[in-house]
Amino acid sequence: MKTIMAKTPHDSSFSFSRRFLNWKKKVEDEDDMEEILTNSTSQHFCEEDKEEELKISMPTEMTVLPRRKKNSSMAAVSKLRSALTVFGKSRSSYHSHSGLGSRVIGTLFGYRRGHVHIAFQEDAKLSPGFLIELATPTSVLVREMASGLVRIALECDKKIEKKGVRLLEEGTWRTYCNGKKCGFAMKRECGAEEGNILKAVEPISMGAGVLPGNNGCDGELMYMRARFERVVGSKDSEAFYMMNPDCSGGPELSVYLLRV
Repeated sequence: MKTIMAKTPHDSSFSFSRRFLNWKKKVEDEDDMEEILTNSTSQHFCEEDKEEELKISMPTEMTVLPRRKKNSSMAAVSKLRSALTVFGKSRSSYHSHSGLGSRVIGTLFGYRRGHVHIAFQEDAKLSPGFLIELATPTSVLVREMASGLVRIALECDKKIEKKGVRLLEEGTWRTYCNGKKCGFAMKRECGAEEGNILKAVEPISMGAGVLPGNNGCDGELMYMRARFERVVGSKDSEAFYMMNPDCSGGPELSVYLLRV
């Protein structure tokens, strides 16, 4: 029996089986011992066969995993490209919707016995990017401008429910002219009448004048037109400064927009 155990190539496996099974009593029958050795040896071969099968099957599984990873990577890249495309479209639509750059055309107009309108355009042939009607009478603004510099401040409230609204899209404003409160101002859409007025002064790059009235009781239409520099301080503050071509000092007219 000792000779069999010394020469068998599976001596280590048999020793492992003895340790694993934790034998507590000595086997007396030699036939039983040979049967145990045979069972242990066959079990060892079965385990080796299973390990061989596992090793053979592993390369097949390993070749599948990289393909799945490649497919998932391609899907991720495709989603990223789609997101960038949507972002690019939304970004371009944002700039086209805002419609105003750093240099704009500003027009103040109003009937002599009516209210003042202020329009800012990116180009004379385009619709105004910002059009507002002040509560200030046209005659009062004309007197203020005759006295020197005019500063118009427009303030609106910052509301949490309107977090995504841009400053130029605010509807209602408190108006101050040279520090004096002048009621409220309202944002307007460019209708047919406003469009006709801007069309009439389109050839004028800078200047002031009077146009015939609308055959009503409001009198003649007064206007002033000039180039303005637009300065964006933040999402809650902007300013429009009238540019003097002769560079003879500061702007004669400034319009400030502030959300507080």
